[in-house]
Amino acid sequence: MAVPSVAVQPRPSTLSRLAESRNTLGLGFMLPAAALLLVFLTYPLGLGIWLGFTDTRIGRPGIFIGAENYEYLWSDSVFWLSVFNTLLYTVSASILKFVLGLWLALILNEKLPFKSFFRAVVLLPWVVPTVLSAIAFWWIYDSQFSILSWALQQMGLIDHRINFLGDPTNARASVIAANVWRGIPFVAITLLAGLQTIPQSLYEAATLDGASRWQLFRHVTLPLLTPIIAITMTFSVLFTFTDFQLIYVLTRGGPVNATHLMATLSFQRGIAGGQLGEGAAIAVAMIPFLLAAILFSYFGLQRRRWQQGGGD
Repeated sequence: MAVPSVAVQPRPSTLSRLAESRNTLGLGFMLPAAALLLVFLTYPLGLGIWLGFTDTRIGRPGIFIGAENYEYLWSDSVFWLSVFNTLLYTVSASILKFVLGLWLALILNEKLPFKSFFRAVVLLPWVVPTVLSAIAFWWIYDSQFSILSWALQQMGLIDHRINFLGDPTNARASVIAANVWRGIPFVAITLLAGLQTIPQSLYEAATLDGASRWQLFRHVTLPLLTPIIAITMTFSVLFTFTDFQLIYVLTRGGPVNATHLMATLSFQRGIAGGQLGEGAAIAVAMIPFLLAAILFSYFGLQRRRWQQGGGD
């Protein structure tokens, strides 16, 4: 009796297996983005690090000088003033944007009439180009034609015009206020999106247990919003720390370097002053601070395990 033959399926080739692999498909979709990052991020970063170790000037290639640029910056009082200004600017503006943005997000999350309209209005400071916002604030802070000084005088709160951008202390406070005005919408809308993902059943259960509004916020809203807060504030810190346009249009680092940030000082030394190596060294000195902000985001995101049932 003849044994029926069984058809043997040919083994798929390596190319066909790779074509059907989800990992290969994902890698293919990532390649264009990786190429863009390589060209527009990795190469400029590597070039900037290299220039920081040279005495390159505009129009002259320069030679390798090791850490001389960094040694000079270590004893440069203007550089350390820019570091202080950058940290003060970033910390103050980020805290204010978080507090005011969270407060605004909580209000917009309530049942309000014309809620969609108010959400659209809140976005306006973020949508307006930075340069236009800076020019508007430049008129608001003008020493002779300031509408703010005029209004305060009309209300009898001051008897002379305020020199917003000519006094070091006033100038620092003025640029921080302008940055906060621009940054609040980003924080508010992002946190509002996070608030709307929290199930209402949790609030209802806590209310039935007798929780007050503060206890609802402390034990329900804040823990579930922590991952969104970590991401939002990381981006906010990065945007604030690397701010350039607002400062350059308003004060160009003045008066007497009181508002010079590391970004504006890097531009002044590297482009306006022609010292590309020194300007690059200042820019490279910003990297540790940016890495610290990224690590803050990474450790903040670990709280997602709490939401997924894991350890906090």
